[in-house]
Formats: sequence, C-alpha cells, structure tokens
Amino acid sequence: MNRPEREAAVRRIMDRTPPPVPPQLYEEAVRRGGRMLRRERAARRVLWFLLVAAGVAFLVWALTVQPWVEPPSETTPPVTGW
Repeated sequence: MNRPEREAAVRRIMDRTPPPVPPQLYEEAVRRGGRMLRRERAARRVLWFLLVAAGVAFLVWALTVQPWVEPPSETTPPVTGW
C-alpha cells in the first residue's frame, strides 16, 4: 500500500458517520472525570501540606541546632591561673 492509497483509505474512514454513542456514556465520563479531579486536588493539597510541614520542621531544627555556629573547641582546656 503506497502513500496515495493510504491517504485515500484514511479519507474514506474519516468520511464515514461516527457510530452512535450510548447515552449513559456521557454521564459515566462526567462522574469519573469529577472523581479524578477531586483525587488530584486532594493529592496536591496533601503534597503542599507535606512540603510546608517539612519546611517548618527544617526551620525549627535549624533554629535549635544552629549548624552555622562553630562548635566550641574541646581539644585544649581553658587556661586558668596565669
């Protein structure tokens, strides 16, 4: 089958009238689509909540541990009695 024959076959297929769609199909699609949107919205909210909770946990950890401060030296004892 060469290219012109394929194009002609595609045109014949596209010129046909589409088959009838069952009437309950639309309602089922709307119901499933609404459920998918609700699930996606809930998942997005949960992920945002986890992201914010992780940020707050990191902030609390950083403020209590203060990793940017140099730890005190413990190798030499303090000099006293001079």
